[in-house]
Amino acid sequence: MAKIRIMSDALASQVAAGEVVERPASVVKELLENSIDAGARSIEVRAERGGLALIRVSDDGSGMARDDALLCVERHATSKIRTKEDLASICTLGFRGEALPSIASVAKFRLRTREPDALGGTEITIHGGKMVSVADAGGPPGTEIEVRSLFYNLPARRKFVRSESTEYGHLEQVIRLQAVAHPEIRFAFVHGERVVFHLPATQDRLERIRGLAGADLAGRLLEVTRREEQAVTVSGFIGPPGMGRSDRRYLNVFLNGRPVEAPVLTYGVREGYHTALMKGQYPVTFLFLELDPGAVDVNVHPAKREVRFHNAGAVREAIIEAVADTLRRQMARPVSGVGMSGLSSRMAPDAPEKASDDDIDPPGTTRAQELAPALPHPAPGEHQPEWFQAVEGPARMPRSLPERAAAPRPPVDATSPEETSPLPEPSSPVRPRPEDFRYLGVLGKLYVLLESREGLVLMDQHAAHERVLFEEMRRRMETEGVPSQRLLVPLTVELEPRDLEMLSRHTDALQRLGVGAEPFGGNTLKIDSLPAFLKCADPMNFLHAVIEELRSTSRRMSTLRLGEDLVATTVCRHAVKANDPLHEKELERLVRDLLACDMPYCCPHGRPTLIQMPYSDLERKFGRRS
Repeated sequence: MAKIRIMSDALASQVAAGEVVERPASVVKELLENSIDAGARSIEVRAERGGLALIRVSDDGSGMARDDALLCVERHATSKIRTKEDLASICTLGFRGEALPSIASVAKFRLRTREPDALGGTEITIHGGKMVSVADAGGPPGTEIEVRSLFYNLPARRKFVRSESTEYGHLEQVIRLQAVAHPEIRFAFVHGERVVFHLPATQDRLERIRGLAGADLAGRLLEVTRREEQAVTVSGFIGPPGMGRSDRRYLNVFLNGRPVEAPVLTYGVREGYHTALMKGQYPVTFLFLELDPGAVDVNVHPAKREVRFHNAGAVREAIIEAVADTLRRQMARPVSGVGMSGLSSRMAPDAPEKASDDDIDPPGTTRAQELAPALPHPAPGEHQPEWFQAVEGPARMPRSLPERAAAPRPPVDATSPEETSPLPEPSSPVRPRPEDFRYLGVLGKLYVLLESREGLVLMDQHAAHERVLFEEMRRRMETEGVPSQRLLVPLTVELEPRDLEMLSRHTDALQRLGVGAEPFGGNTLKIDSLPAFLKCADPMNFLHAVIEELRSTSRRMSTLRLGEDLVATTVCRHAVKANDPLHEKELERLVRDLLACDMPYCCPHGRPTLIQMPYSDLERKFGRRS
């Protein structure tokens, strides 16, 4: 008797459903894609018990005639591709012809549809993959699909479904992503008896984001100006430095109107932020990519969420440049609203910037001894790179700054926008100017207290000094390279052939990193010099990091990134620490140096350097404002 048999259609559909229909959110995703492909201008989703009891998706799209309605529930029946050439250039969200028959095989399924010009419509009912009825039906133009009792005929599968609240969270996220991707469509979502959201159609993407994520978050986003790099167009919105999240929920990338995931996309976004993002945090992004459909493969997985690019490097670089350029432009302009611009001068001297005889002397003189704690010396026996010997010497600064009256506080107005608009998150970074502050004191020998017209500003002296040293050392690294130190005894390491070949092709990048390396026969590499300030008990760890970075991105970006990682680690040891007492003028100088940085918001590790507590927040805490 033959061991191999052809599966029945019902069994084959259930097997296919295992890939397509993972959970209720998968059903909603497939139905929404069909509605969008049908040209819908309005879509309504209703669900009960996280989608396990009921999912109903209604649209005003093109609808279907009876023959098409009967075909759409057959496996591999689709109107979206006809030839293999179509598969290589997919312009629709759906195309596989598997979704509806897969859903119908694991639920109680009902489809009702009518074309706009038709006098009547069609209703098809299927239970567990078996056709129950086909009948005439009335109703508005478009299509309504109802899915009840999901996985009712697969008890083994049903027990792996999470709680209703978990499934609801996934379901809501799928609808939100499609709503952001298609703001031109009206979306409504009702769960049980509760209207979760009702979003009118709009041509403004930010307005759609505001309707979903709230006015506070949307108001803080930075616009990514539409730009094209290597045939990849990038636009959208990203969060400013300091706006991080502990999960990926708000790291959203859309490709040709489709929410997508790919390691290259996540890498590009995080690399664009680089030192503006805390370790372990994910940025808030709504990035929209456009590229030739023939340059991307969306037929990687039945769920169509993961994609592959023909030129992943171009996509990665386009995202990196778009994010980094947006952050650079944000640093270059003053911030209005809750920012610190337009305040009276408090720390800026009236005298010209040219040093006078009354300036504080550099280190080495009696009057400058107070500056020593700001830049601690290395421990005995610790190598100190030449960069620090040059960076440590503080420039001359005025001995005293003119005292100015603090700008009057704005009166409290019960109807003012400050009261009705959401407050920024406490950790939101600010973009001030030196003259916007008045020095108040130091809290806990770490947090510098400053006053602005909007309220209280706190500066972390360690994080601020890290940023100042980091940017100075990075500028020197870009022009002079990383200083190297020759080893008394060269190291020899055995590498995999592909890793050895990788390093051999990037000897110039290694030299700029301060690494002297050359092949030593076979698969052996000889290392005779390393970065001067590298602190690593096992140089192999550093070498493997070099290999991974060179493998992941371009040569130029690899060299700069690895060098910056070295610098960030080094400045952390040399920057002012907590409990290092600094005098007022040293702190004033630190504020000026910080605000002159390209990225003053955060330290090289992504922690905020400045946070603001507005007067309106203080007044609420003290009961002066409701």
